[in-house]
Amino acid sequence: MSQDGSDNSDASDVIDLETSLGYLLKEAASALRTAMEGVLRPLGMTMTHYSCLELLAQRPGLSNSELARGAFVTRQSMNVLLQALERDGFVTRATEAPVGKALPTRLTASGRTSLERASAAVRGVEVRMLGGLSDEQQAAARGALRSMVRALRGTADDEAGSPGRTVPARTDASERTPDTGGSEE
Repeated sequence: MSQDGSDNSDASDVIDLETSLGYLLKEAASALRTAMEGVLRPLGMTMTHYSCLELLAQRPGLSNSELARGAFVTRQSMNVLLQALERDGFVTRATEAPVGKALPTRLTASGRTSLERASAAVRGVEVRMLGGLSDEQQAAARGALRSMVRALRGTADDEAGSPGRTVPARTDASERTPDTGGSEE
């Protein structure tokens, strides 16, 4: 509104919350986060804690910076979390960087056990979220969301079909480091 009380805005500039995909995505993200926090809290985990463990299980040896990007937090926040996870025996970090300054991080047996419980709980949330969608609808939703991410980031698909990845691609289960009963160093 202008100072004199008249409405000078163009009706096409007004966002209709009932039809706005951006608003609906934010609402879905908020509902998903709330549901995931609800199942992780009894396990003594936060979303970032879980994300960090999941990333390390799928991509062993990531650095602090790579983990921070993958969990959508700052490097400083991830460093604080990694120190706590290392102190509590969930991860190990090399004392010296094999190359450059990055210290690769790996899950311990305790970290994997904790992650297994959390993954089951999180999978239950995802199953509930996707319960009303067919396999085809789920595939279409994944495709649409990837396209939106690409458009917003201005990135193209990589060879693996994972647009805009900021952390190394996931390894296949056959390529993961086997459980050695302790650290994976």
